[in-house]
Amino acid sequence: MKKRSNAQVYWKTNLKYLAILLSIWFIVSFGAGILFKDELNQIRLGGFKLGFWFAQQGAIYVFVILIFVYIHLMNNLDKKHGYNE
Repeated sequence: MKKRSNAQVYWKTNLKYLAILLSIWFIVSFGAGILFKDELNQIRLGGFKLGFWFAQQGAIYVFVILIFVYIHLMNNLDKKHGYNE
């Protein structure tokens, strides 16, 4: 019974991490690149408008960072629940 409860807590935490990281991914890709581009284009980064920069490169950098954050979170979650290798 305890093992099943541990697995349920593990899965719920995993889903929480996914929801948060996918929300960030959506905000950065759709929000910064499309919805808020006019406001962000008032700011320049390296000579480029910030909205354009997010649409072309910034979103990719954020995606890569999110992958590493997810790896780190899942490694810690695996250790906490005894599923590590």
